[in-house]
Amino acid sequence: MRRPKLRKASKRLTCHKRYKIQKKIREHHRKVRKEAKKRGRKKPKKDPGVPSAAPFKEQLLREAEQRKQRLEELKQKQKLNRQKEHEKKRKLEAKKSAEIKEKAEGKESSRKSKAKANKWLDKNSKESFCSELRKVIEASDVVLEVLDARDPMGCRCPQLEEAVTCSGEGKKLVLVLNKIDLVPKENLEKWLNYLKKEFPTVAFKSATLMKDKTLVRALTSECLGTKCLLKLLQGYGKTQNKAIQVGVVGFPNVGKSSIINSLKGVRACNVGLTRGVTKSMQIVHIDKQTKMLDSPSIIADPSNSALVLALRSIIDTEESDFADLLEGICAILSHCNKQQVSSELFPHLSFLALLAQKRGMLKKGGVPDIENITKVLLCDWTGAKISYYSQPPESQTLPPYLTEDKIAEMQECFNFTNLEEENNNTVQGRTVTVMHCYH
Repeated sequence: MRRPKLRKASKRLTCHKRYKIQKKIREHHRKVRKEAKKRGRKKPKKDPGVPSAAPFKEQLLREAEQRKQRLEELKQKQKLNRQKEHEKKRKLEAKKSAEIKEKAEGKESSRKSKAKANKWLDKNSKESFCSELRKVIEASDVVLEVLDARDPMGCRCPQLEEAVTCSGEGKKLVLVLNKIDLVPKENLEKWLNYLKKEFPTVAFKSATLMKDKTLVRALTSECLGTKCLLKLLQGYGKTQNKAIQVGVVGFPNVGKSSIINSLKGVRACNVGLTRGVTKSMQIVHIDKQTKMLDSPSIIADPSNSALVLALRSIIDTEESDFADLLEGICAILSHCNKQQVSSELFPHLSFLALLAQKRGMLKKGGVPDIENITKVLLCDWTGAKISYYSQPPESQTLPPYLTEDKIAEMQECFNFTNLEEENNNTVQGRTVTVMHCYH
């Protein structure tokens, strides 16, 4: 059954209701007029004008017209003045925005120029590092050349030794044989006997320092040789009757900053496995009479062989090409025991592939990640996790710049009896660090 359509309510009002609403409206208007009358608001009266019979009617009308024109002109002038002020404000705002834009562009250009300069410095880091190294040598009374005990001859720099010995300013050169815990005792004694015939040599083992610089004693592992080295430097300072400056130089990762931290007892210099951690000369006060100067690393000539660059930790694992990394690894592995390396067509790649599988460094499909394992192996080499040491030469031949008179000049003002005793105590008190073996 269809539902009946509902009608909309009608908007018509009854007369009673409509009259009642009209009455309310009239009362409201009356009330408003009454309140307006109390406030004194009255309707503005119309200008009656000048009567026709008034004397001087035309003159009065002209004056009224003139007043009206003056008011119009005044309004026009005010309008023009306002427009001029707005125009000035717009120009000032435009000028300010242009200045702000120029400043922003200037900052951007200066930032780009600084970035370009930094990039240039990065490209020419060899020159900047050499200049900083020269500053350290010129400002030093005693120069400590830090050597890695695993390869002391490979860490020596003939140009630096010649510059110090032939300076004519009475500078002294002392060899510091660092990382003595990484080589056998017999090998260490042979190297000490070999090196002391040319320059005063100190056996040393740096300590591992914690990150907190505020600790008075932040050593986490035993350091050896600090007492010997401090006695040697303080004894030389007493003979000179003045405070001495000691420059610390050497190749990357031989432990220059670690030696200063060990002597100071706190982490005064940043250390790391990557080369170039120290970029400029840094001054560290050991005591009132001794001031240490930390220097950037010696930069080896890239024309050297891959083995030389790898042994001196010159190869940068982050920025170098894979071909350079692989060349350094091949040079290192070629000097290893042949029984430990596979004798297939590509023995080095085979060894790296087996090492990657052992370490679990695999790509998709189980393919060994040769590039990353190469970087890991170089980092292990730099971080002294791979066993390696060299033997001193059978016969000792002095370089051309080092004569007997120069040797005597370098050795004077040092107490060699105490140096021998302290080195013997250091050698006897050392403990050999356990290292990885890559079989």
